Amino acid sequence: MTMPLQTPVSFVDVLIIGAGPAGLMCGNALAIAGGIEVRIIDQRPSKISVGHADGLQPRTIEVLQSYGLAERLLYEGNQMCMCAYYNPSQSGGIEFTTRVPDVSIPTARYPFKIALHQGAIEAAFLDSMAQHNLKVDRPVKPLAIELSRDREELRSLSSYPVKVTLAHLDAATDADKLEVVYAKYVIGADGAHSWVRKAFGITMDGDQTNYVWGVVDMVPDTNFPDIRNKSAIHSMNGSLMIIPRESEKVRLYVQLSEKDIVDPATGRVSKSKSSPESILEVARKTLHPFHISPLSDIEWWTIYMIGQRVASKFSVEDRVFIAGDACHTHSPKAGQGMNASMSDTHNLAWKITQVLRGWANPSILRTYESERRKYAQDLIDFDKRFAALFSKKPRASADQDGISHEEFFKAYQTAGGFTSGMDIRYGPSVIVNAKHQCCAENLVVGQRMLPQVFVRAADARPVEIHDLLPADTRFKILIFLGSMDEECRVVYINALADQLSSPTGFLRKYSTDGQASSSMFDLITIVAGRKENFNYLTVPLIFRPHWSKVLLDDTDVTGNKGGGGYKRFGISTESVTFVIIRPDGYIGMVALVDALEDVHEYFASFLLPCHRSLGL
Repeated sequence: MTMPLQTPVSFVDVLIIGAGPAGLMCGNALAIAGGIEVRIIDQRPSKISVGHADGLQPRTIEVLQSYGLAERLLYEGNQMCMCAYYNPSQSGGIEFTTRVPDVSIPTARYPFKIALHQGAIEAAFLDSMAQHNLKVDRPVKPLAIELSRDREELRSLSSYPVKVTLAHLDAATDADKLEVVYAKYVIGADGAHSWVRKAFGITMDGDQTNYVWGVVDMVPDTNFPDIRNKSAIHSMNGSLMIIPRESEKVRLYVQLSEKDIVDPATGRVSKSKSSPESILEVARKTLHPFHISPLSDIEWWTIYMIGQRVASKFSVEDRVFIAGDACHTHSPKAGQGMNASMSDTHNLAWKITQVLRGWANPSILRTYESERRKYAQDLIDFDKRFAALFSKKPRASADQDGISHEEFFKAYQTAGGFTSGMDIRYGPSVIVNAKHQCCAENLVVGQRMLPQVFVRAADARPVEIHDLLPADTRFKILIFLGSMDEECRVVYINALADQLSSPTGFLRKYSTDGQASSSMFDLITIVAGRKENFNYLTVPLIFRPHWSKVLLDDTDVTGNKGGGGYKRFGISTESVTFVIIRPDGYIGMVALVDALEDVHEYFASFLLPCHRSLGL
């Protein structure tokens, strides 16, 4: 490659390649963290406006809430609360079978899914990033990438070991076209055909199925009674899923015949062999005796063959990472693609931030692959079962090999915890330590913190604990002080406060300013007390960095919200319990005060004392 003599050169902490959901989640998280030189590029000339992914799972809504984005998407999107099931009728066609909640997870803060096109979700990220002076550079295409082989350079936090050559596709002259960027970290969020993945020879392991589906987005004219509910339809003509969308729109996932769509020469689906009209014709046969037609022009359509693959590795030398569709592909039926993609970089961004700041040992970055690749493998295993069930013919007297409604329904309900994102559990690592799980047995270490309403001690206002866990790169230390009704308990808690105030205690050892609540830790104290008679000033100062940080396990003034948190979590009111929430909202450790040394060791295993901090 011949470069102009004056090719511009720049240096960034993080270069993100690809501005889809995974790339934008990462860019937004890093921009909010602040103090990080981040660049995000995309070769598309503009953001997408229609089609593509369209569903947000309950856990993803919680994650977006932690970035301050959920309210907008709750307003703009359609909330899917129920799922209807239809199966073959004796007289031909289909008939209603049952209707159940689409999300049947008791711990869900948002007991529904949001259907909204990917462009609107990306727009929320773009607007948030703009508030933090970050925008997507487009159309910009990566041409070459080189990773240093010098071990010292790879280890150094001040080095820029990744060199990327970029092409500005809309440059006025050849002299303005090329640019070289040196980066500390590169994140390839560039889709299923990832250029970054291919550049490093990372393979995608798995299979291509023979299940072919068509997708149509439209405003329907129909007499189908469940058009505004998510609907799973099995007919003798094939399967169909209906997703009710924003602004009266619906999305149809229509099972197609392989022989009509697949090009025999390439073995791939050929869009030229289909059309939205032909997909709708199949949908009409599947929906019989109900009718459906578009009220206006088809907004978007596509066809695809389900592939189920996971990348052989998610990182190279802990300097180059791949995320989203670049490292896992699967069926969109269970609504996991965009959700899994955003969860990848939600997991990665805070780790990179803490390493860049010199607060965490770079070894913490290895947990990205161990956590997210295990999840991706579990997702593919699930998707293989689910896609096969959905694509199978329904059982009939003439076809006893088909799938019964009971089988499909049971599989869907059983998988609810996984598909909703609620049951994702990260395994043991330096940031997941379940040694003392028994002291808070219902707060599962490695899973996300459960939602729960408490009451602020200072003003009796009910607050959802999730709203006190923003994705701001800080560890949240929930200190369940138990009861403070007896004088001996108050004396004990004051003595504990003195112990934790020590410069060698973890609260101050890793603090950049020597304060207990700092840019590293955010302390929230929860007392088993009553709003009518509790004085929050009796809580030692170290446990109340701000008046709003002392909560009571009590109901609000109406008696309808809050209360029962200690019991629900399995925490004793007779002892002091620490619940450590990672910056991404997952529980890293729980421990009684008697095991305080283990808490010290937990943080010592990956954090660097403040006097070694590089700062930003």
